[in-house]
Amino acid sequence: MTNPPPRFQSLSDFYPYYLGEHRNGTCRLLHLIGSSSVLMLLAASLLTNNYWLLLGLAFAGYGPAWVGHYFFERNRPATFDYPGYSFVCDWIMMRDILLGRVPLLGDLPEELCVDEGKLAA
Repeated sequence: MTNPPPRFQSLSDFYPYYLGEHRNGTCRLLHLIGSSSVLMLLAASLLTNNYWLLLGLAFAGYGPAWVGHYFFERNRPATFDYPGYSFVCDWIMMRDILLGRVPLLGDLPEELCVDEGKLAA
């Protein structure tokens, strides 16, 4: 039997956990590609008045991210347990990558992540 997912009281409590689920640089790169694709698809839809393009938003965003989780990170996407927090943290992580606060490639520094042992306590 697996342990239930930890509970979080706020987005600021959740974000270090979220980053810990994105330690692999390829996974973060695929998240950035997915989030950027969502923005481009949204812009294309609005600029061309072709609202059918909006149907591809979920695939464009989650497709690359889930490939990153399953094949590189080898974990279950946080979206399944925390859909709201995870959605918001996707955009926060994208911002932090673009601002240089979170490295795009390579392993994630431990100080950015929550200690898994503290979650069990």
